[in-house]
Amino acid sequence: MGKLIAGNWKMNGAIAANASLVEAVLAGMPASPCAVAMCVPAPYLAQVGGLLQDKTIALGAQDVSAHESGAYTGEVSAAMLRDLGVRYAIVGHSERRQYHGETDAVVADKARQALSLGITPIVCVGETLAQHESGATEQVVRRQLAAVIHVNGHCISEIVVAYEPVWAIGTGKTASPQQAQQVHAVLRAQLKAATAQPGRIRILYGGSMNAGNAAQLLAEPDIDGGLIGGASLKPADFLAIIAAAS
Repeated sequence: MGKLIAGNWKMNGAIAANASLVEAVLAGMPASPCAVAMCVPAPYLAQVGGLLQDKTIALGAQDVSAHESGAYTGEVSAAMLRDLGVRYAIVGHSERRQYHGETDAVVADKARQALSLGITPIVCVGETLAQHESGATEQVVRRQLAAVIHVNGHCISEIVVAYEPVWAIGTGKTASPQQAQQVHAVLRAQLKAATAQPGRIRILYGGSMNAGNAAQLLAEPDIDGGLIGGASLKPADFLAIIAAAS
C-alpha cells in the first residue's frame, strides 16, 4: 500500500481559481503517483468532481453530517457526498473540534456515516499546545481514536487516520520527524490492538507539511502520507509533496 497525500483546501476557492489549480496539479502529476485526494469546500464538490473524473486524483469532502438525513438545515449527508463521487471525507479536523464544538462522540458518528456509504473517513486526532506542553499528547490522541474505534470497530481497517498536532497547524511550526513518528507509532499500536488488518490503515501527518520538509517526514516508518493545508493551494508545492511521497 503506497502513501496518500490529501489536500485540504479549507475555506478557500472560487470557480475560476479551482479550475486553474486542478489543471496545474493534473498537468504536473508524476508518471506513477502515490494516492492523491483533494478535499474541497462543499459548494465546489460538483465542479471539482467533474474536473477530476477518470483522473488519478480522488475527490474528498472536508466534513460530513453525523446524521443520515432529515431536518438538519445546512448539513451535508454521506449519501449526498457519495452522489457527487466523493471518496474521502475529513472528520474531526481540529478546526471543527475547536470552532464547532465537535466531540469525540460526534466525530465517531461522522466516521460511521461515511463508512456506511463506502466513503473513507480521514479521522483527525491531535493535541493543543497546552496539552503538548503538559505531556498529555499520547493520552489525548489515544482517547480521540478510541472513540472512533469503539463505534466503528468492525470496519476500523477502512479508515485513514491523520495526526495533526494543533500547535503545528498553520503556525509554520512542525513536529520534528522524530516527534511525529513517536505519535504515529502510538496510534499504530492502538490500531493493531483493534483490528486484524492494521496494515491497511494509513496514518497521515497533518501539521504544516510542506515542500521543504515532506521527504524527511515521509521517510519515517509509520508516516504513510500527509494531510496538506496551505501547500495544497499552491500547485508547485503540492506537486513537490506528491513527488516526495511517490
